[in-house]
Amino acid sequence: MLNGVKVIDFTNYLPGPFATLRLAELGAEIIKVEPPSGDPARNTGISKLGTGIVFLANNRQKKSITLNLKEKVGVETALKLIANADVVIESFRPGVMEKLGLSYEDVRKVKPDIVYCSISGYGQDGILSKLGNHDINYMALSGVLAQLKDSQGKPVHPTITIADYLGGFAANERILAGLVSRFLSGQGSYHSISITDQLVSLLGNHVIVEKETGEGNGINVLNGNIISYAIYETMDRRYMCLGALEPKFWQNFCLAHGHEDWIEAHFSKTDAANLVFKEVTALFKGKTFYEWIEFAEKVDCCMAPVLEVGELNENPYFKEKKLIFASSWGDYQVKMHSDVVHGTIAPPPKKGEHNDEILNGILI
Repeated sequence: MLNGVKVIDFTNYLPGPFATLRLAELGAEIIKVEPPSGDPARNTGISKLGTGIVFLANNRQKKSITLNLKEKVGVETALKLIANADVVIESFRPGVMEKLGLSYEDVRKVKPDIVYCSISGYGQDGILSKLGNHDINYMALSGVLAQLKDSQGKPVHPTITIADYLGGFAANERILAGLVSRFLSGQGSYHSISITDQLVSLLGNHVIVEKETGEGNGINVLNGNIISYAIYETMDRRYMCLGALEPKFWQNFCLAHGHEDWIEAHFSKTDAANLVFKEVTALFKGKTFYEWIEFAEKVDCCMAPVLEVGELNENPYFKEKKLIFASSWGDYQVKMHSDVVHGTIAPPPKKGEHNDEILNGILI
């Protein structure tokens, strides 16, 4: 779908590389511009064969060129690359690309119809824009972290960087919109993605509910307060999610267990004083996790197991779609688009692996 679209990628770590990986799987050519030391993700955290797994997970199907953007020749080379490209994406702190001579205004002089996207935590201007922060900070400030609390009301530390990934999705949305706009108007465009702002956009329902009721936990029937839309523990201390919000699904669940008497309790509270809730809780604890999985596959009641990451690869749903696959270079990768058929998949590039190829291309 994006064959012929060339993206010059100045991003590091996670949000930007995740975004460009998704574009790469759609056919875009991604030229990853790295400093001489490489994307810091190459040397961060757990590594495999000497390369950080965060880099390995997010940079297949890309080309790598190393440029020292602190030197004039590096900037000049970057501008030559951009002159033959369609998209620029960067994730430096606000003002850095301007200091380097690679701002949108600089770039549009050599490529007037460029689609240029900047990803940052708090946007390119404003009271917080110059501060350094990470995913957990964006989660906290946006109000999203407050939606993930334990039974004592303490925020639960996520083990997935939701903000970073959402920032990548938002960047792609704007890049693709920019490409459509260019097709229609012939004009380039600039896009500033604030990761925090994107998180706040998830809370539209919550904001209205809070203003109307004073409650800050969103739609009442979706936040664990009713017995038909809740998480239950199994006999072996695993968990199942029941989402029987519509009457027909709740009836299917109740009748499958011979409990027509539970049907009227559809929207009753997950409260210790609720007799039906106590009975449903006991029912779940009376069967093992895998017995409940078998039940969920037979009875149409909106039920799913809480799987661990290590179980995904052998789950029938994911096996059928081949979403997780063993790569030819010796690790496991996750598809970005399950419905896209891929040919040969290139491994994450070595630092500067395509220097000669890319430099020769812009000198022709």
